[in-house]
Amino acid sequence: MKTIVRKTLSDSPMTLARRRKLAALAERPDSEIDFSDIPPLTDKFWENAVRNPFYRPVKQQLTVRLDADVVAWLRMQGKGYQTRLNSVLREVMVRDLAQR
Repeated sequence: MKTIVRKTLSDSPMTLARRRKLAALAERPDSEIDFSDIPPLTDKFWENAVRNPFYRPVKQQLTVRLDADVVAWLRMQGKGYQTRLNSVLREVMVRDLAQR
């Protein structure tokens, strides 16, 4: 049987030596960072890029008054009408932001 080991930040406290090391790193200018082992991103990379499949935006609960026929149309398509409504609004939002 395998044992699950859980680690938290409290298991590895921030010592004075660690704080000094982090402070020294933070003071170094960005020009000293070596990026030579990171290849540049090409247009081909962005053509194949996809949104993180694990991304979940924060939801906000609110009350909205919609026309009855709009609600009927959303519900007519089956379960998940609120998710569909969110998708439709997101599509319009993304299109609008892209035009600006």
